[in-house]
Amino acid sequence: MPSREPSKKATARRYSPEEKERAVRLVRTLREELGEDRGCAKRVADQLGYGVESVRAWVRQADIDDGLTGGVSTDESERVKALEQENRELRRANSILKSASAFFAAELDRPQR
Repeated sequence: MPSREPSKKATARRYSPEEKERAVRLVRTLREELGEDRGCAKRVADQLGYGVESVRAWVRQADIDDGLTGGVSTDESERVKALEQENRELRRANSILKSASAFFAAELDRPQR
């Protein structure tokens, strides 16, 4: 019987905020020491054993959050998500209320015996 090997599908690893902050700090320090941006994220990612694109994304978002570059900050993004969720809930409640009012309006229109 052939043996089953576990699938080699990559799984998403969750990094703590402290790990992300450390990686961002190391990239920024390396940028200052070398005087250039190219290759810094890769060096830090290899050193820490993190994914290169993850580190690049953290640095990019940290630059936006700190006002160094333009873009949507983390706080703004969270606020938009919360407002979208509230909007969905209100639309759902409105739909339920419309259905209920239509039901009761139909009940009132029926002739009484």
